[in-house]
Amino acid sequence: MNVPHFILPDLVGHCRFPLTYHPHGDAVAAASVKWLEAGCPELSPKARTALHGRQAGELTAYCYPTCAPERLRVVSDFMNYLFHLDNISDGMMGRGTEELADVVMNALWFPDRYVPTRCPGKAQPAKEVSAGKMAREYWTRCIQDAKPGPQARFKETFELFFEAVNQQAQDREAGIIPDLESYISVRRDTSGCKPVFDLIEYAMDIDLPEHVVTHPVIKALNEGANDLVTWSNDIFSYNVEQSRGDTHNMIAILMSLRGLDLQSAVDFVGDLCKQTIDAFIENRRNVPSFGAALDRDVALYVQGLQDWIAGSLHWSFMTERYFGKEGAQIKKHRVVRLLPRKTSGGGAPVQVKPSMDTCRTPHWSRAVAGLTIPETDHNTTVIVRSLFACIPIFALCALGLPSVLSLLGRNYSGIFTHY
Repeated sequence: MNVPHFILPDLVGHCRFPLTYHPHGDAVAAASVKWLEAGCPELSPKARTALHGRQAGELTAYCYPTCAPERLRVVSDFMNYLFHLDNISDGMMGRGTEELADVVMNALWFPDRYVPTRCPGKAQPAKEVSAGKMAREYWTRCIQDAKPGPQARFKETFELFFEAVNQQAQDREAGIIPDLESYISVRRDTSGCKPVFDLIEYAMDIDLPEHVVTHPVIKALNEGANDLVTWSNDIFSYNVEQSRGDTHNMIAILMSLRGLDLQSAVDFVGDLCKQTIDAFIENRRNVPSFGAALDRDVALYVQGLQDWIAGSLHWSFMTERYFGKEGAQIKKHRVVRLLPRKTSGGGAPVQVKPSMDTCRTPHWSRAVAGLTIPETDHNTTVIVRSLFACIPIFALCALGLPSVLSLLGRNYSGIFTHY
């Protein structure tokens, strides 16, 4: 029986970065899971089982392998918490994600006490919900010895995470598939990579000055690591997401906008990931000197980004989040059998969200952050679904059939655009 499937790109083989695991990783991971379970009594038995299979603590141990055990525990707690937020926000609409963001950010801005807002339309309950309590608990521990720069950046990027999650929820509510340019921008925030990259500084007890953080090479390394983690995750998570009809995935968008079949879309994103790894290596070679006092800290930060690339790739086959208990085998043969689609009760029709010109694929596709985007092996014909589609009908009525047939023999580039 020919089971529908696709083949993963060999990203692990392409990435030659060494994989390192924190010596206290297992103990910290186990304690972190217990922390989340204790703080979220509302978790169902199914959610608790998934929590253990997720192995967020083990991911932390791969991505922060040399930090102090006490700091590893704080970061591990946040990683478990971040996955928990991702799970509970997946089914939310715009209003729900706004309320969740208010609860969590309240804890970060007022870590010493709960200060519910009384703003009209945003009033919070007198008793703090578990999501706020957990955020305050880990953040209170983090800021005891986190330096000012990482603290400020973490709050800023975590706010961006919630703004992007809210945008994703609004698109889901409206049945919209975003165009690629919009998707890439939003996905860099919904991934949660920005705040966890800020925690590299906390984990290594450093505080990079603003002129280092905003340097073009450092920004390129940060963005490259984010894109690799994000786009590879779109490949690894696609099967689970397509089974529940989730379109917030680059593969689904490529299939919708570019007319690619599944394997071509997977290969397309895989090539992007490989180019991103290569670009990261090149940018790492070009890191300038910021002076003897800062070069060590910069090297630690760049190493942290590299550890995230390697750690996330290998962990994706260890966690049960994407491939269940078959991760080790799929890592070897790279064949993923498609899960059946779950039925749902309808909803808004799916539509493409335009960003620049509804008649053309956005021109970002020629280059993203200096990467060359591979061309498809065939020309894609895009039929403009707009007022122009009605022109032949109007012409038929006004000119008569013979004249219309003559006109259609000509090449109307305004009606059919070839790529």
